[in-house]
Amino acid sequence: MQQYLQNKKGLVDKVFNKVFDKYDLMNDFMSFGVHRIWKKDFILSMNPARGKKMIDVACGTGDIGKLYLDLTNKNEEIFCVDPNKSMIKKGKKKLINYKNIKWLIGTAENLPVKNNSFDYYSISFGLRNAKNLDKALSEAYRVLKPGGRFLCLEFSKIDNENLNILYRNYSKIIPEIGKIIVGDPKPYEYLIKSIEKFVNQNQLIELMKKNKFENCTYRNLSAGIVAIHSGWKIK
Repeated sequence: MQQYLQNKKGLVDKVFNKVFDKYDLMNDFMSFGVHRIWKKDFILSMNPARGKKMIDVACGTGDIGKLYLDLTNKNEEIFCVDPNKSMIKKGKKKLINYKNIKWLIGTAENLPVKNNSFDYYSISFGLRNAKNLDKALSEAYRVLKPGGRFLCLEFSKIDNENLNILYRNYSKIIPEIGKIIVGDPKPYEYLIKSIEKFVNQNQLIELMKKNKFENCTYRNLSAGIVAIHSGWKIK
């Protein structure tokens, strides 16, 4: 499934090249810090265990990888993958004390890792930026071991009409916040459009099933502002 906005030449790269240096700060401003609660809930839903291998795709500056290691063992080896070199560089600097993170440049549709390598695949606020959702999900399936679990945290569709109206009105001012903090509203105009055009909870479940995942479920957080999707590679 192709995504129109993400296939505009160089658009996503330009967006993240502009925001990487203030990425974490802007996330705190936009969500009033709630993104940290969402991410903690996400990693706990994984039920991470020692001795298991995780790949975190569209890792940004490594928030999910840090949470995983804090909950298991800092000596576990994990892979953090992102297409943006500047974001990876910032993540390395931020998590300099986490020696066993293997940082890789790559997209969700083309991961530079072997088949059947990981027990957990995580992607948070990154699937929405993939050019092709089917390819991204197919890659997730490829790199997981049989018995491995796919987990996605992503903006979704709100199930409360009053909250949805409030959220839409708030979304209109996010580019202005971006202009103040980052110096440019355009990356956050893209952000709002990409959320609006992204598939809903049940559509993502169907795409996961189409790409061979089984026992697919989702759980809404904050009334559906975001959702956690889960699926398993059985064979």
